[in-house]
Amino acid sequence: MSCLERHSENVELAVSAAYCLQTVTEDNPELLCRLTPSSLQVLESVMMSSQSTMEHLLLRTLAAGCVWNLKSALPSSSQAETLSAVMRILSNSLEVDAGQAILELKEQESRRREEGKEREVQPCSDRPGEETGSREGDGMEEGDEETGKPNTSPDNDISDLLPPKNEEVKQATALLSAQQTSLEIIVNMCCSDDPSDDEWEELSSSDESDMCAESSLCECSGVQVLSPLCLSAEIHTALISFLLPEKVLKKTEFPSSAALDTCMKSPAWKSLVKKMHRVQCRALFCLHNMLSVMEGEALGGVVALQALAEHLSQLVFSQPEIPKEDEFLEAVTSAVRSLLQIMASRNIPQCMSPQQLIGLCEVAAQCSHTSVRVNAIAILGITGSTLAKQHHTADKLQMIGSFLLQVATKDPSLVGTGEALDALFDVFADGVEAERAARHIKLLPALRTLQPVFKAKMRKEGREKYSPDQLCVLDNVKVNLRRFISYLETLEKKPSP
Repeated sequence: MSCLERHSENVELAVSAAYCLQTVTEDNPELLCRLTPSSLQVLESVMMSSQSTMEHLLLRTLAAGCVWNLKSALPSSSQAETLSAVMRILSNSLEVDAGQAILELKEQESRRREEGKEREVQPCSDRPGEETGSREGDGMEEGDEETGKPNTSPDNDISDLLPPKNEEVKQATALLSAQQTSLEIIVNMCCSDDPSDDEWEELSSSDESDMCAESSLCECSGVQVLSPLCLSAEIHTALISFLLPEKVLKKTEFPSSAALDTCMKSPAWKSLVKKMHRVQCRALFCLHNMLSVMEGEALGGVVALQALAEHLSQLVFSQPEIPKEDEFLEAVTSAVRSLLQIMASRNIPQCMSPQQLIGLCEVAAQCSHTSVRVNAIAILGITGSTLAKQHHTADKLQMIGSFLLQVATKDPSLVGTGEALDALFDVFADGVEAERAARHIKLLPALRTLQPVFKAKMRKEGREKYSPDQLCVLDNVKVNLRRFISYLETLEKKPSP
């Protein structure tokens, strides 16, 4: 707090202190009881500061994050006003066009350098041997001007750990950090205290099928799909009032190609490329959480949800190849999964074809992160269970079923196997088209072969590698697998549809 109080004289010190404070105030009830009114006044003064630099924007954003963490310690009479102040800061941070700002800062740097070179040209001295010119313009050592960082030998290079000396790079970095922090705060705002329906550790997706409703899975994990009303009315209203869903959506777009090109051409600016992509990924995670806890109407209704599906489709499928970066894949598959779940629950048509989604899932299946593979499997489960209710979809269900069977057989994690089996239960639980497709891909003999392997793997690896919550879900998958095989055996005795 003492460092934060110096924010008007030393913004770098205040930013460092604010990062620390945001970290220690998160999920720290012991700290709340020691919070003094004067501490809150310091945070308030930081949030009210009017300096216009990007570093001050970052500082205000970090202070808003601290206040959000400390919200339960605030007087009830001021909570509404404080929430509004926090949302205003997040909104101000996200409304800045980072690509345009980076181009303007780069142009500013170029002008500064040109002026510096002009100042270096001095009249020759009358004294022999006296140097002409001055290097004081940028305050950098020879060789530093392009990178803005000290010269070091390759073996000892710690330049990436040091703050940039280049003022324009510092401001651009602060802007991107402010936007990333804003998105992370909104992610936390849109987290329910209930189990999240995308965390496989806490549930399986079987609760979306009729078959699971009859099983003990939901009793075991206490799971239900998140209600749109699990977001408090105050937060919901504030998010909408400050247009944060629209601003988050804007940040999910790929970074400006002009800004990326400019940064790639300069070593001092190259580090911003990764930061720009990270802001996009945080925005996609933010979108995922908003979709999980907000009503469709609050996000614009049917037309807006269909437009969002089109937008996500463009992000994934408009390029020659589906992007393979792990962070992007995790973020975009989370967002697609949440959106498709909403659209399926409301029978809203969406633009992504099963072939496209299988292409996305094939890329995701190669990812080392289990969460990415689980998202991909869930996407196909949602798509397949929707198609099973329609006519003339057996061919598409065969494609989806074959892919899910392959994952269930080959995924290195029991979690991936369990999610794939869950998805198969959802897709082939009912319907003439599902029956036809199941016979064609020989689903019954495949599951009969897989069943003893799955049980043996659970006995061998279960308690060593997986938590009690995961084992609870896996045990119910095992039970459901036995019951589902019995269900398919009953169907086999019927004439082919």
